[in-house]
Amino acid sequence: MSSSQARQFQTPRGTRDLLPDDYAIHQHILDHAREQASLAGFGFIEPPTFEQAELFARGVGEGTDIVEKEMYIFDDRGGDRLALRPEGTASVCRAYLQHGMANLGQPVKLAYHLPIFRYERPQAGRFRQHTQFGVEAIGVRDAALDAEVIDLGWRIAETLGLTDLKILLNSIGDVEDRRAYVPMLKEHFEPHLERLAPDDQSRWDRAPMRLLDSKDERTRPFQTDAPVITDHLRPESAAYYDAVKSHLEALGIPYEERPTLVRGLDYYTHTVFEIVPAQADGSQVTVLAGGRYDGLIEQIGGPPTPGIGFGMGIERMAHQLREQGLAPDGDSATDVLIATLGEGAEIAATQIAGALRRRGIAATLAFGGRSLKAQLRQADRSGARFAVIAGARDLTEGRVTIRDLRTAEQRQVTLDDVVGELAGEFTDGAYTPPQD
Repeated sequence: MSSSQARQFQTPRGTRDLLPDDYAIHQHILDHAREQASLAGFGFIEPPTFEQAELFARGVGEGTDIVEKEMYIFDDRGGDRLALRPEGTASVCRAYLQHGMANLGQPVKLAYHLPIFRYERPQAGRFRQHTQFGVEAIGVRDAALDAEVIDLGWRIAETLGLTDLKILLNSIGDVEDRRAYVPMLKEHFEPHLERLAPDDQSRWDRAPMRLLDSKDERTRPFQTDAPVITDHLRPESAAYYDAVKSHLEALGIPYEERPTLVRGLDYYTHTVFEIVPAQADGSQVTVLAGGRYDGLIEQIGGPPTPGIGFGMGIERMAHQLREQGLAPDGDSATDVLIATLGEGAEIAATQIAGALRRRGIAATLAFGGRSLKAQLRQADRSGARFAVIAGARDLTEGRVTIRDLRTAEQRQVTLDDVVGELAGEFTDGAYTPPQD
């Protein structure tokens, strides 16, 4: 194959490259999320990217779309059946068990940000690899803790400046509540089975509560008069839900009850919630979602252990920041660009750059031997605040030129003074604009 016919490699379908401007937004979101999680007493954990596939089959649920259709599963060379992580909670719960965290003070509060992998149909807001920030509070069942976790998610959104969001809230009870409720739900949908979407027809038998949050237009008309689980909770479950709402109200956290909110993973019990755009209409708009999962650790081989958490899609949160005009400007990678003119100037430029970096000032050289005019154009494009022009003739006299790229003013300084002069323009390595 000739070089002209060589294959041009692209990102795999459903994935993307995170370029510098996108990376800056992601880091901005993660900085806020980590800060708020730390203030709420969460430590940080990073489980492996792949786990035994059975962990997710048992934890997430055999009948879920994730396990049946979306997991990346492979056999390694040792014969172990492994899966790339399709969600974070099961991995964190496995770590809680494996490392004996039940012996620590409860609840154990853990936060993480991880790549998540799901073989889904690529569409707006949905990728086969995305980044998730999540928290898990394990070991205590308390309505105040549920409210604290929801409040944490809301505060992350608030500190990012987002305003056009709302919290959707529901209780899906526990196993006993659903044992009484599900037959009524199936009875409601059964006469309409043939008119439901094909995927929803299969859910009627294996996961009937998922019919309530189907976004398919063929199913949605039959959701309207479906029985509501909160009308069929046992007294203790209803009291728990009321307590969660009371704690949210005490915190001043607004919420909207959504009886059809059930979430898509089998491990959820009692409290479930989502944060969505206020005008949300569609399935790809949830930016943060979670709930209580009191049976999950038992499903993966541990003793009965309560827990609650949420996951936040960084890509979707970034989209909301852009939509509301809140995305930060990409930080310049360079404070000072050093241009050279004439033979032998590169050595001095390298020395100046090294000295600036040791003072915490981002500095780079204009490589490639281009004209001074081209090097200064590069300085402007780079976002640098200053250019240092190191010319061979001036260097013989121990001088260089500092050019202010905002005002185009320039001055000559000695080689001994150039670093100190520039350091005076910056505070802790970051440029401080002059006051008007």
